[in-house]
Amino acid sequence: MLPENILTQVILIAKTAGAFIRQERENFSYSKVEIKGLNDLVSYVDKTTEEIIVKELSSIFNEAGFIVEENTRSEKKEYNWIVDPLDGTTNFIHGIPCYAVSIALEHHGEIILGVVYEVSRDECFYAQKDKGAFLDGRAIEVSPRKDLSESLIATGFPIYNFERMDNYLAALKFFMQRTHGLRRIGAAAADLCYLACGRFDAFFEYNLKPWDVAAGALIVKEAGGTVSDFSGGNNWLFGKEMCCTNGLLEKEFTKIIQGFF
Repeated sequence: MLPENILTQVILIAKTAGAFIRQERENFSYSKVEIKGLNDLVSYVDKTTEEIIVKELSSIFNEAGFIVEENTRSEKKEYNWIVDPLDGTTNFIHGIPCYAVSIALEHHGEIILGVVYEVSRDECFYAQKDKGAFLDGRAIEVSPRKDLSESLIATGFPIYNFERMDNYLAALKFFMQRTHGLRRIGAAAADLCYLACGRFDAFFEYNLKPWDVAAGALIVKEAGGTVSDFSGGNNWLFGKEMCCTNGLLEKEFTKIIQGFF
Protein backbone atom coordinates (compact mmCIF):
# COMPACT_ATOMS: atom_id res chain seq x y z
CA MET A 1 0.00 0.00 0.00
CA LEU A 2 1.43 3.35 -1.04
CA PRO A 3 1.80 5.94 1.71
CA GLU A 4 -0.55 8.89 1.62
CA ASN A 5 0.91 12.10 0.19
CA ILE A 6 3.83 10.11 -1.24
CA LEU A 7 4.11 12.47 -4.22
CA THR A 8 4.51 15.49 -1.93
CA GLN A 9 7.27 13.70 -0.06
CA VAL A 10 9.12 12.71 -3.24
CA ILE A 11 8.94 16.30 -4.51
CA LEU A 12 10.55 17.46 -1.27
CA ILE A 13 13.29 14.83 -1.60
CA ALA A 14 14.02 15.86 -5.20
CA LYS A 15 14.26 19.52 -4.21
CA THR A 16 16.51 18.71 -1.24
CA ALA A 17 18.81 16.77 -3.56
CA GLY A 18 18.71 19.65 -6.04
CA ALA A 19 19.71 22.13 -3.34
CA PHE A 20 22.77 20.01 -2.58
CA ILE A 21 23.69 19.88 -6.27
CA ARG A 22 23.29 23.65 -6.62
CA GLN A 23 25.46 24.26 -3.58
CA GLU A 24 28.24 21.94 -4.77
CA ARG A 25 28.25 23.50 -8.25
CA GLU A 26 29.42 26.83 -6.78
CA ASN A 27 32.89 25.49 -5.92
CA PHE A 28 33.06 22.43 -8.16
CA SER A 29 36.43 21.55 -9.71
CA TYR A 30 37.02 19.43 -12.79
CA SER A 31 39.74 17.63 -10.83
CA LYS A 32 36.94 15.86 -8.94
CA VAL A 33 35.64 14.14 -12.08
CA GLU A 34 35.90 10.37 -12.57
CA ILE A 35 35.61 8.45 -15.84
CA LYS A 36 33.13 5.55 -15.88
CA GLY A 37 33.58 4.83 -19.59
CA LEU A 38 33.99 6.56 -22.95
CA ASN A 39 32.58 10.07 -22.46
CA ASP A 40 30.73 8.79 -19.39
CA LEU A 41 31.57 11.10 -16.49
CA VAL A 42 30.72 11.04 -12.79
CA SER A 43 31.71 12.87 -9.62
CA TYR A 44 31.19 12.70 -5.88
CA VAL A 45 28.16 14.94 -6.43
CA ASP A 46 26.31 12.21 -8.39
CA LYS A 47 27.18 9.57 -5.80
CA THR A 48 26.42 11.65 -2.72
CA THR A 49 23.17 12.92 -4.19
CA GLU A 50 22.09 9.36 -4.89
CA GLU A 51 22.90 8.33 -1.32
CA ILE A 52 20.76 11.22 -0.03
CA ILE A 53 17.85 10.27 -2.28
CA VAL A 54 18.02 6.53 -1.54
CA LYS A 55 18.09 7.12 2.21
CA GLU A 56 15.09 9.46 2.12
CA LEU A 57 13.05 7.27 -0.24
CA SER A 58 13.69 4.26 1.99
CA SER A 59 12.31 6.17 4.95
CA ILE A 60 9.00 6.96 3.26
CA PHE A 61 8.40 3.61 1.52
CA ASN A 62 10.80 0.88 2.56
CA GLU A 63 8.85 -1.82 0.71
CA ALA A 64 10.31 -0.63 -2.61
CA GLY A 65 13.52 -1.77 -4.27
CA PHE A 66 15.92 0.40 -6.25
CA ILE A 67 17.17 0.76 -9.81
CA VAL A 68 19.73 3.56 -9.59
CA GLU A 69 22.43 4.92 -11.87
CA GLU A 70 25.39 4.97 -9.50
CA ASN A 71 24.54 1.60 -7.92
CA THR A 72 24.64 2.82 -4.32
CA ARG A 73 21.72 0.45 -3.74
CA SER A 74 20.61 -2.43 -5.95
CA GLU A 75 17.62 -4.63 -5.21
CA LYS A 76 14.44 -5.24 -7.18
CA LYS A 77 11.07 -5.79 -5.56
CA GLU A 78 7.37 -5.51 -6.45
CA TYR A 79 7.73 -1.71 -6.32
CA ASN A 80 10.99 -0.09 -7.43
CA TRP A 81 12.38 3.41 -7.23
CA ILE A 82 14.18 4.35 -10.46
CA VAL A 83 16.59 7.17 -9.74
CA ASP A 84 18.96 9.39 -11.70
CA PRO A 85 20.54 11.64 -9.08
CA LEU A 86 22.03 13.99 -11.66
CA ASP A 87 20.80 13.70 -15.23
CA GLY A 88 23.05 15.92 -17.31
CA THR A 89 26.30 15.26 -15.43
CA THR A 90 28.41 16.55 -18.33
CA ASN A 91 26.48 19.83 -18.26
CA PHE A 92 26.96 20.07 -14.51
CA ILE A 93 30.68 19.41 -14.71
CA HIS A 94 31.16 22.10 -17.34
CA GLY A 95 28.88 24.59 -15.59
CA ILE A 96 26.21 24.54 -18.30
CA PRO A 97 22.46 24.33 -17.66
CA CYS A 98 20.53 22.14 -17.59
CA TYR A 99 20.76 19.19 -15.17
CA ALA A 100 18.08 17.47 -13.18
CA VAL A 101 17.12 15.06 -10.42
CA SER A 102 14.82 12.31 -11.68
CA ILE A 103 12.84 9.98 -9.41
CA ALA A 104 10.20 7.47 -10.55
CA LEU A 105 8.28 4.66 -8.88
CA GLU A 106 7.66 1.51 -10.90
CA HIS A 107 5.14 -1.25 -10.16
CA HIS A 108 5.07 -4.43 -12.25
CA GLY A 109 6.77 -2.66 -15.17
CA GLU A 110 4.53 0.41 -15.08
CA ILE A 111 5.61 3.85 -13.91
CA ILE A 112 3.07 5.16 -11.39
CA LEU A 113 4.85 8.26 -10.07
CA GLY A 114 7.45 10.60 -11.52
CA VAL A 115 9.27 13.71 -10.31
CA VAL A 116 11.88 15.69 -12.25
CA TYR A 117 13.50 18.68 -10.60
CA GLU A 118 15.48 20.80 -13.06
CA VAL A 119 18.07 22.41 -10.81
CA SER A 120 19.28 25.26 -13.01
CA ARG A 121 15.85 26.83 -13.50
CA ASP A 122 14.39 25.68 -10.17
CA GLU A 123 11.49 23.96 -11.95
CA CYS A 124 9.78 20.88 -10.55
CA PHE A 125 7.71 18.68 -12.87
CA TYR A 126 5.68 15.81 -11.46
CA ALA A 127 2.89 13.36 -12.13
CA GLN A 128 1.05 10.44 -10.60
CA LYS A 129 -0.69 7.88 -12.78
CA ASP A 130 -4.16 9.03 -13.90
CA LYS A 131 -3.88 12.31 -11.96
CA GLY A 132 -2.40 14.68 -14.55
CA ALA A 133 0.97 16.38 -14.92
CA PHE A 134 2.14 19.53 -13.16
CA LEU A 135 4.90 22.12 -13.09
CA ASP A 136 5.26 23.80 -9.69
CA GLY A 137 1.57 23.36 -8.90
CA ARG A 138 0.26 24.34 -12.33
CA ALA A 139 -1.32 21.74 -14.60
CA ILE A 140 0.57 21.28 -17.86
CA GLU A 141 -0.24 19.76 -21.21
CA VAL A 142 1.52 19.03 -24.47
CA SER A 143 1.53 21.46 -27.40
CA PRO A 144 -1.36 21.73 -29.87
CA ARG A 145 0.94 21.76 -32.92
CA LYS A 146 -0.06 19.24 -35.56
CA ASP A 147 2.24 20.19 -38.43
CA LEU A 148 5.77 18.82 -38.44
CA SER A 149 6.93 21.97 -40.24
CA GLU A 150 5.96 24.05 -37.17
CA SER A 151 7.43 21.70 -34.57
CA LEU A 152 10.58 21.83 -32.47
CA ILE A 153 12.30 18.48 -31.97
CA ALA A 154 14.38 17.38 -28.99
CA THR A 155 17.06 14.72 -29.19
CA GLY A 156 20.21 13.47 -27.50
CA PHE A 157 23.54 12.79 -29.15
CA PRO A 158 25.06 9.36 -28.53
CA ILE A 159 28.20 9.61 -26.38
CA TYR A 160 29.26 6.01 -27.08
CA ASN A 161 27.90 3.07 -29.10
CA PHE A 162 28.09 4.77 -32.46
CA GLU A 163 26.78 1.80 -34.45
CA ARG A 164 23.60 3.65 -35.46
CA MET A 165 25.34 6.95 -36.15
CA ASP A 166 24.70 7.03 -39.91
CA ASN A 167 20.97 6.46 -39.38
CA TYR A 168 20.94 9.08 -36.65
CA LEU A 169 22.70 11.72 -38.76
CA ALA A 170 20.32 11.04 -41.63
CA ALA A 171 17.37 11.61 -39.29
CA LEU A 172 18.92 14.88 -38.08
CA LYS A 173 19.36 16.08 -41.65
CA PHE A 174 15.71 15.23 -42.41
CA PHE A 175 14.35 17.15 -39.41
CA MET A 176 16.69 20.11 -39.92
CA GLN A 177 15.16 20.68 -43.33
CA ARG A 178 11.53 20.13 -42.35
CA THR A 179 10.96 21.55 -38.85
CA HIS A 180 11.66 24.62 -36.74
CA GLY A 181 14.85 22.83 -35.72
CA LEU A 182 16.37 20.42 -33.24
CA ARG A 183 17.68 20.96 -29.73
CA ARG A 184 20.13 18.82 -27.77
CA ILE A 185 19.96 19.99 -24.16
CA GLY A 186 21.94 17.12 -22.67
CA ALA A 187 19.44 15.82 -20.10
CA ALA A 188 16.74 13.45 -21.34
CA ALA A 189 14.63 13.90 -18.20
CA ALA A 190 14.40 17.63 -18.92
CA ASP A 191 13.73 17.01 -22.63
CA LEU A 192 10.68 14.93 -21.74
CA CYS A 193 9.36 17.48 -19.26
CA TYR A 194 9.80 20.29 -21.78
CA LEU A 195 7.76 18.21 -24.23
CA ALA A 196 5.12 17.66 -21.56
CA CYS A 197 4.64 21.40 -21.01
CA GLY A 198 4.61 22.28 -24.72
CA ARG A 199 8.12 23.65 -25.24
CA PHE A 200 9.04 20.73 -27.51
CA ASP A 201 6.69 18.83 -29.80
CA ALA A 202 8.56 15.54 -30.26
CA PHE A 203 11.61 13.71 -28.95
CA PHE A 204 13.75 10.76 -29.99
CA GLU A 205 16.95 9.24 -28.67
CA TYR A 206 18.72 5.89 -28.39
CA ASN A 207 21.23 4.50 -25.86
CA LEU A 208 18.94 5.56 -23.02
CA LYS A 209 18.85 3.99 -19.57
CA PRO A 210 15.72 3.47 -17.41
CA TRP A 211 16.72 6.20 -14.95
CA ASP A 212 17.06 8.70 -17.82
CA VAL A 213 13.44 8.40 -18.89
CA ALA A 214 11.23 6.71 -16.27
CA ALA A 215 9.91 9.82 -14.51
CA GLY A 216 9.79 12.02 -17.60
CA ALA A 217 7.86 9.45 -19.61
CA LEU A 218 5.02 9.36 -17.08
CA ILE A 219 4.92 13.16 -17.03
CA VAL A 220 4.62 13.16 -20.84
CA LYS A 221 1.80 10.63 -20.76
CA GLU A 222 -0.10 12.43 -18.03
CA ALA A 223 0.26 15.69 -20.02
CA GLY A 224 -1.44 14.06 -23.02
CA GLY A 225 1.61 12.94 -25.00
CA THR A 226 2.68 9.59 -26.38
CA VAL A 227 5.66 7.40 -25.48
CA SER A 228 6.98 4.42 -27.44
CA ASP A 229 10.10 2.72 -28.68
CA PHE A 230 11.25 3.34 -32.25
CA SER A 231 8.97 0.59 -33.61
CA GLY A 232 5.93 2.14 -31.96
CA GLY A 233 5.88 -0.51 -29.22
CA ASN A 234 6.12 -0.34 -25.44
CA ASN A 235 9.71 -1.47 -24.90
CA TRP A 236 10.99 2.00 -24.05
CA LEU A 237 11.84 1.66 -20.36
CA PHE A 238 14.51 -1.02 -20.75
CA GLY A 239 14.78 -1.05 -24.56
CA LYS A 240 17.31 1.83 -24.72
CA GLU A 241 15.35 3.86 -27.28
CA MET A 242 12.43 6.26 -27.10
CA CYS A 243 10.14 8.22 -29.37
CA CYS A 244 7.72 10.75 -27.81
CA THR A 245 5.26 13.23 -29.26
CA ASN A 246 2.45 15.59 -28.35
CA GLY A 247 0.03 12.98 -29.69
CA LEU A 248 -0.97 14.96 -32.77
CA LEU A 249 2.38 14.20 -34.41
CA GLU A 250 2.56 10.60 -33.24
CA LYS A 251 1.65 8.77 -36.46
CA GLU A 252 3.81 10.89 -38.76
CA PHE A 253 6.79 11.21 -36.42
CA THR A 254 6.92 7.54 -35.45
CA LYS A 255 6.74 6.50 -39.10
CA ILE A 256 9.68 8.77 -39.91
CA ILE A 257 11.74 7.38 -37.03
CA GLN A 258 10.94 3.83 -38.11
CA GLY A 259 12.15 4.69 -41.60
CA PHE A 260 15.56 5.69 -40.34
CA PHE A 261 16.07 3.14 -37.58
